[in-house]
Amino acid sequence: MGINEEQLKEIEEFRKNKQETVRPISPDLEEILYKPIPVLDHGFVRVVDYMGTDSSIVQAARVSYGSGTKKVNQDKGLIFYLLRHRHTTPFEMCEIKFHIKVPIFIARQWIRHRTANVNEYSARYSILGRDYYVPERNQVAAQSTINMQGREEVLNDAEAKKVMDLLHEDAKRCYENYEYMLNEDKEGNRKDESRSQLARELARMNLTLNYYTEWYWKIDLHNLLHFLKLRADSHAQYEIRVYAEAMLDIVKKWVPFTYEAFEQYVMNGEHISQKGVEILKRMINGEKVTQEDSGMSKREWGELMAIFDK
Repeated sequence: MGINEEQLKEIEEFRKNKQETVRPISPDLEEILYKPIPVLDHGFVRVVDYMGTDSSIVQAARVSYGSGTKKVNQDKGLIFYLLRHRHTTPFEMCEIKFHIKVPIFIARQWIRHRTANVNEYSARYSILGRDYYVPERNQVAAQSTINMQGREEVLNDAEAKKVMDLLHEDAKRCYENYEYMLNEDKEGNRKDESRSQLARELARMNLTLNYYTEWYWKIDLHNLLHFLKLRADSHAQYEIRVYAEAMLDIVKKWVPFTYEAFEQYVMNGEHISQKGVEILKRMINGEKVTQEDSGMSKREWGELMAIFDK
């Protein structure tokens, strides 16, 4: 796992320094607080801070809706009700902060979710580490012919080996050139006094996108669930999906009632259009409906029928 010794020592010190608090905490999340969860070959996800629990969502909802929620006599029932009816504001009362190490090309995809606060490792100020990502053999796949941003079958052994060798060679060569241009060691001392040191902000442009970056990523629970809905989906790119799956496990420890409702109503639930509802009613009434008389496009019809194949 790509966490350095300095970070490990810091984690050990944080976990030794336990604090008493009167705020709500999640015991299961406290067990893994600061601990890195390995992802890919050198990446990780770890929780460095959080605010709120399931009880915080309930508290916020009862302030928001007043006496009406007295009909719901259990916290779990209320949380299920809120998520089922898309009352999202109470979930915004919980926040979580992650420390994440991720390949640069996935970070650029990730940053499109503009609902988080992000502070990324600065390669203008510091020297990037040597860790780079190379897919496992079973992930080296051909371009999809039907999805311009997806993969199809895995390449044969000879082609996959060639691709993986190229990725290793290019990454290593680029880092060697990066070090040459920097002309400095980890302490910032010049290696070769006869040569200049290229500015770090320029030297970094030589690195390949499979090198790892790190950031702190803070987000509220509502927007985190939206991120996970998209990125833990089976159609998401594998390299970001494995991060989302690790974060789903964290959410389960943090807010178990919310996780259960999210799994039931969002991850494994379906949103159906008005036209889709009308078609389902016709089918329930015994009518045989085809794509041709449904009023739907082939793609929309296929998406509706796919619900029954799950």
